[in-house]
Amino acid sequence: MLATLAAEGVAEPVRVEVALTDDETIRQLKARYLGIDEPTDVLSFPAGDWPSPGQSRFRELGQVVIAKPFVERQARAQGHPFGRELAFLVVHGVLHLLGYRDEDPAGLEEMHRRGTEITDRIFGQGAQANAGTGGGGP
Repeated sequence: MLATLAAEGVAEPVRVEVALTDDETIRQLKARYLGIDEPTDVLSFPAGDWPSPGQSRFRELGQVVIAKPFVERQARAQGHPFGRELAFLVVHGVLHLLGYRDEDPAGLEEMHRRGTEITDRIFGQGAQANAGTGGGGP
């Protein structure tokens, strides 16, 4: 997460909550907030505006929720270690909290490229193979 914030030039103190959950919980969240009744790998929930002066010394970015079983299956299917896939999805979620969007092909491509660059930095590697579709990582 810190690598993502640094790569995006975020210097002020921030708070991001990251939660690991199961497929059923993330399916329920996706159905409730996005109207899509199926599990996914990662969801992000932005916190909103800066707190008033004196309330907090941190900028609240929001929450990243990751379905661990979904990610385990996705990593196996793509031939990636679980830790790398998990790191990619934390990066992906934080990029969403910073304003990146992947609803169209250009946004998806930019998020994937940026997420791969940052994940590669975390693991000290160069560019990896294509990470499939959607949120799936390198």
